[in-house]
Amino acid sequence: MAGPSLRLKDHWQEQRLFLSRIIAAAIIVLLLSVALVTRLVQLQIVDFQRFSELSQGNRFRIEPLPPNRGLIYDRNGLVIAENLPNWELVAVGEEIDSLETTLLALEELELVDPSEHNTLRDLVRSHRGFERVKLSNLTEEQAATFAVRRHRFPGVDIQEALVRHYPFFEASAHAAGYVGSISAADLERIDRSNYTGTSHIGKTGVERAYEDTLHGKVGYRQQIVNAQGRVLFDPTRENRAGGVSDVSGVETKWPVPGDNVVLSLDMRLQLAAQEAMADLRGAVVAIDPRNGDVLALVSMPSFDPNRFAAGLSRADFVALNTDPDKPLYNRALAGTYPPGSTMKPFLALTALQNEALSPDSEAYCPGHFSLPGQTHRYRDWRPQGHGNVNMHEAIVQSCDVYFYHLAVALGIDAMAAGLRQFGFGAPTGLDISGENAGIVPSREWKQKQFARREDQVWFPGETVITGIGQGYALVTPMQLAHAGATFAARGQRFAPRLLIGTEDAVTREVHYPEPTSLERVVEDDPVHWEIVHSAMVGVTAEPRGSARAAWQGANYSVAGKTGTAQVIAIAQGERYREADIDERLRDHGLFVAYAPAEAPRVALGIVVENGGGGSRAAAPVARKILDAYFAAEGYVASEP
Repeated sequence: MAGPSLRLKDHWQEQRLFLSRIIAAAIIVLLLSVALVTRLVQLQIVDFQRFSELSQGNRFRIEPLPPNRGLIYDRNGLVIAENLPNWELVAVGEEIDSLETTLLALEELELVDPSEHNTLRDLVRSHRGFERVKLSNLTEEQAATFAVRRHRFPGVDIQEALVRHYPFFEASAHAAGYVGSISAADLERIDRSNYTGTSHIGKTGVERAYEDTLHGKVGYRQQIVNAQGRVLFDPTRENRAGGVSDVSGVETKWPVPGDNVVLSLDMRLQLAAQEAMADLRGAVVAIDPRNGDVLALVSMPSFDPNRFAAGLSRADFVALNTDPDKPLYNRALAGTYPPGSTMKPFLALTALQNEALSPDSEAYCPGHFSLPGQTHRYRDWRPQGHGNVNMHEAIVQSCDVYFYHLAVALGIDAMAAGLRQFGFGAPTGLDISGENAGIVPSREWKQKQFARREDQVWFPGETVITGIGQGYALVTPMQLAHAGATFAARGQRFAPRLLIGTEDAVTREVHYPEPTSLERVVEDDPVHWEIVHSAMVGVTAEPRGSARAAWQGANYSVAGKTGTAQVIAIAQGERYREADIDERLRDHGLFVAYAPAEAPRVALGIVVENGGGGSRAAAPVARKILDAYFAAEGYVASEP
């Protein structure tokens, strides 16, 4: 008997499975097709413009074209800062077989600094292999040394560049300043996009203060590159070579050079001041009283700013920075010194203004002074004293005892207010940075300066010594010159300035800004001005004048005042013996002056550190400077 039939296939089930798979595959294909079409539409229609720009960006590379830095001139058209052609040693990393061996060989030829070995190695390796990296600046001799050995250094070459140069070297360092490599701190204060391709920036002086004016605006050029970034076409180089003159889409925007600036400095006077201060420490500032123009600004010792522009090694910078004579320190602006007797004319005018003393009233000078009820003696510089002196004689002979009496009669509050009128105790407003405010002591100043209540008390003895410019009082050479210029202008004050003009780099048009007037001294009585002015002329002209020896034979008149500032205190029973004191602890010599006395055109503020008295140290420096100035000006003394 036959068994039941066995079904080996279910055709209907297989057909249903196959059909479902076909439908699923079709749906997947349809979805993928829709996605593909959607993406094509997105890429080719919706985002066409964006991807077109990106593709062009892959084809073109923008290379910055740094602008030429503006020049700096003095008031007579002499170039103080310029740009000179220079040779640079450069390296292309991918073409160098052994970077270590190459650097060592270059060091043996003295083409790169051995102390910069690791820095240069890391610098080359941090750039892409085909990029040129600057290794050092070369002199003409060094360039020639490398040129004859070029075959030994594959991947190393020399190229032309511009380097900042200061033709007056040390003479212009503290006024014009210098440029140096851009630091991380510099990047915080500049527009980085405008410094693409620029390696140096103004660090001090005019170079820093007018960086935006001098720098200019960066340009660019487009280069056609391959996928690896190598240049296939550079329109600027091709044009100069006489090749292809135009490629569609390739652009070049030339940089705009920085504007030139004209300074108030008279380099003849600047050089004369530098020569007069040779082998001395100190500063000289000369100002035109008629407008505030700074005619000379010298701080000695100085340094060569070209060393910074060319690239100063770390070892050389440390040597400069640790030099005990501090050549990098701008004494003219930042140096503060006790003014000594140079304060006496300003305090005398303040006393007249406040009717604290009559110009004819006399004070007896036995060589010392004591406050009522006290035994402490405040000494005069002349141990035997000056006898009976009035205001004129006290200024001419620089009698300390007279000004002790004047200080007590005037009081510290009136003294402080009078000195501030002449610009002491605050920056003068010079248009470069680095000014110190100095100190005009007062009750309010002492309360702010000291934390302990017992230290905040103002003592009568402090008023006494302030009367001769000692104690807490401190001034800068710039303030001293500014005050002298203010006195020469009978109270009219101008903000000292170094920049007096800018020249447009494109149009060559020169703009001369007006001087900035400051609040004038509140003293309207011409008699008072004349009394003190006459005494200051007597300082240089009268037989007993403290600066008479320095001005013998001069064919021009000078109004001035000497000053001596103590560096260390001398005990009550001791005498100052210069030979027994270390050279750096000796008195500073100061001098404030203006000339010609009858029609002032230049005012001076001079400090000679540790030079002794102002009559011996500072007044002769002023004589050399003014002799050179008036000789250059062709000055002829007016008939009496």
